Amino acid sequence: MSVQSINPYNNQVLQEFEAFSRARIEKSIETGDRIFKQWKHTPFHRRSALMMNAAGVLEKNKEALARTITLEMGKIKSEAVAEVEKCAWVCRYYAENAEDFLKDESLPVDKAESYIAYDPLGIVLAIMPWNFPFWQVFRFAAPNIMAGNVGLLKHASNVPQCAFNIEKVFIEAGFPDGVFQTLLIESDQVNDVIDDGRVKAVTLTGSEFAGMKVAERAGKNLKKTVLELGGSDPFIVLADADLENAVRTGVKARMINCGQSCIAAKRFILEEKIAEEYIHGYEALFTELNPGDPLDDNTQVAPMARNDLLEDLDKQVQKSVLKGAKVLYGGEKIGKIGNFYIPTILTDVHPGMPGFDEELFGPVASMIVVKDAEEAIHMANQSKFGLGSSLWTADLDKARNLAREIESGSVFVNSMVASHPKVPFGGVKASGYGRELSRVGIREFMNIKSVWIEF
Repeated sequence: MSVQSINPYNNQVLQEFEAFSRARIEKSIETGDRIFKQWKHTPFHRRSALMMNAAGVLEKNKEALARTITLEMGKIKSEAVAEVEKCAWVCRYYAENAEDFLKDESLPVDKAESYIAYDPLGIVLAIMPWNFPFWQVFRFAAPNIMAGNVGLLKHASNVPQCAFNIEKVFIEAGFPDGVFQTLLIESDQVNDVIDDGRVKAVTLTGSEFAGMKVAERAGKNLKKTVLELGGSDPFIVLADADLENAVRTGVKARMINCGQSCIAAKRFILEEKIAEEYIHGYEALFTELNPGDPLDDNTQVAPMARNDLLEDLDKQVQKSVLKGAKVLYGGEKIGKIGNFYIPTILTDVHPGMPGFDEELFGPVASMIVVKDAEEAIHMANQSKFGLGSSLWTADLDKARNLAREIESGSVFVNSMVASHPKVPFGGVKASGYGRELSRVGIREFMNIKSVWIEF
């Protein structure tokens, strides 16, 4: 069974790989299990030095690694470089902080010594997506490897070169063989890996459907999971907001990675007093965006990662129009070569249409007009998703109160949603559960052990 790497800019096959055989999968799991028994006893200062090395390898090779990202999934080159740099940042963050995050915590009990110890679990299987093919992996790998776990990566099938390049980063940094390994396997091979008793936990970033399947299988095996799933993030703009900044940031928040981001702004919920002005300003910036070769520094609109994704997005737009939405701008594919979709603005969007109810994983912005802040929060929460949210207002006291009412894993006030090593990341409802990053994320795949010593 072969796995193809295809350039979404021209749909040319870049390289083909053979999926791993059962024997090779077994060897990878055996290697991971064996090295875990050594790695968990490796002192933090040694783990830290190696993780610092990984940051250095990433930065040294960032141009070449970014080029591979762009060729495999179509991301604009400058965004790909920034992604690799962010991976170096998260490596350094956990190299510097992991020991403190996982140190024993004393408990105030009477007539005994008691403390919490954080012990690693073992092999963690990471099932990762193509849209941020390095960042999604490193935000899992850096904390877990620093914690003493070891990683097996089942990456998305359209980014095999990225998967092997990530493994090479850890090898070049000096990590022992088996601390981080790529498994080039198909989706129908995942269950066997989850079932293996040597694999102790699973983390997935991906679709709602994939999350349900993985949670079901892991649940049958009583294994811990962390799921970061889809999002239909609201971008709420109230009447007192800084409109110029909200428009400019809104376009960026929708178009990052050609709109193929779980935390991209998707539903623009606008207070009616400023809705017309906001939409007009948004359209003016959207129409200036320049599609082209993602390796070209002048390109602002990249191709979507796969043709099937392009077709699915177009169907969602057309279904929304049939249900009453209006296409203010765009609404169609570009050209005959490459997976391009015109950046699109939908107006008159309401619940009951894909533009509101579903995740539009591409360059389409849904505009929703509401009477006031109360209705804005109601519309924001009228979604099965709850990953991130952005709220724009000059009244910070109001923002603090409203932030508590929004049903999402994060609320960014007067800023676009982003993942940051120091801030917990994850969602609620159909956007998943568990958290990555910060001191919270590194503890997700630990045995939080209570120790009681009687005097």
